[in-house]
Amino acid sequence: MSAADLVVVLVAVATLAALVFLVVALLAVLRAVRDLRGALDRFQRDTLPIIGAMQATVAQAGDEVERVDELLDAAVAIQHTVDSASRLTYVAMAHPLIRVVAFFRGLGRGSARALGRGGRRRRRLETKRRARAEAQLEAADGRPRKVA
Repeated sequence: MSAADLVVVLVAVATLAALVFLVVALLAVLRAVRDLRGALDRFQRDTLPIIGAMQATVAQAGDEVERVDELLDAAVAIQHTVDSASRLTYVAMAHPLIRVVAFFRGLGRGSARALGRGGRRRRRLETKRRARAEAQLEAADGRPRKVA
């Protein structure tokens, strides 16, 4: 056998070995693809019911949000009604009520003056007059003033 024949035999053996290696690798890849397809089928079988339940929950939450929105609209309408009613009550009752309160206050002051029991203003003025008179007496006597 010559060197050329030896090279041809070695190349044929190497090619056959490479072919066997590629076939084994291809079989491993095919097995992995089958396993992956099975896992994907299981995953799809398990997740489809969950996705359906999630869609139902989202739809129910949307309905609840719409219901709450309607309740808020009703509450806002009630608030506007109450605001209008309170404004109307204030406009209708404030002026007459102020007049009644002023009338009774004036009546009380008038009766206090008529009976000789001065009001707060009169007592304040009397207190100030007494303080001035005491200050003048102290200044005339030369005594130091009391500090309260």
